[in-house]
Amino acid sequence: MTPPKYLTGDKAGIDEFLSRFDVFLFDCDGVLWSGDYLFPKVAETIDMLRSKGKQLVFVTNNSTKSRADYKKKFDKMGITASEEEVFGSSYSAAVYVARILKLPAPKNKVFVLGETGIEQELKSEGVPYVGGTDPAFRRDIEPEDFTNLANGSALDPDVGIVLIGLDFHVNYLKMATAHQYLQRGALFLATNTDSTLPMAQSLFPGAGSAGAGVSKAVGKDPLSLGKPSQAMMDAIEGRFHFDRSRTCMVGDRLNTDIQFGIDGKLGGTLAVLTGVNKKEDFLAEGATTVPMAYMDQLGDLMG
Repeated sequence: MTPPKYLTGDKAGIDEFLSRFDVFLFDCDGVLWSGDYLFPKVAETIDMLRSKGKQLVFVTNNSTKSRADYKKKFDKMGITASEEEVFGSSYSAAVYVARILKLPAPKNKVFVLGETGIEQELKSEGVPYVGGTDPAFRRDIEPEDFTNLANGSALDPDVGIVLIGLDFHVNYLKMATAHQYLQRGALFLATNTDSTLPMAQSLFPGAGSAGAGVSKAVGKDPLSLGKPSQAMMDAIEGRFHFDRSRTCMVGDRLNTDIQFGIDGKLGGTLAVLTGVNKKEDFLAEGATTVPMAYMDQLGDLMG
């Protein structure tokens, strides 16, 4: 396996690398920012790539924000981006439910274990849902809940899908409700199954961790519709119509971002060291997921 090229400080190498690609897919958390901290020279780097005529798509597994939410964050951070350039895991899941599954109404309702980003994107695709941020589910479970869940009186008969994302208010009532729907035959989907989330320059439990209790209870994993799922790659390609051989995936996590680009047979992958994985993870002998190139931070593309 060819070792990745280290680009930080290598102006000629950076110029040659950029010349290979017309399209760049960017992860957000851990690449552009960590929480509300914007990494150095990110905005300038995005502007530089646009000035070279590159097409940019922001591909995030963070399901807590909708595309509109991300547009607001880009504006706040001073990064030039449009809502149409954002492709998040919540949107990917909503498109999959609405346009791929196409379950017949009224059995197409979704039980959401997640935040408002999922709700907004389901609504944008005309998909009905329950759960999510509903205050009725943000409480301790009571003895009568066990009875009502077991006999089905607390369940919506139209729910045909359980969709799990990052939930900052996960609790036993939500997990038990999701489990009951799944036992009754509901399809099991996830916006993504990331184990951790880079935030405030540290790592915190991700969507995969939030949904692990349900997966363990039902004895199977959900179908993930975020990176590295190629269902997501196909949807992005269908939306933006790019040449994969002239496209580069930029990310901080090997098992999602870089694997996403490799499995998608993109022309290249670029790892930055501001998020989850460090260079030792892919430079070690026997490493299975190795980027084409890497650099200390995205802003180093400025040379």
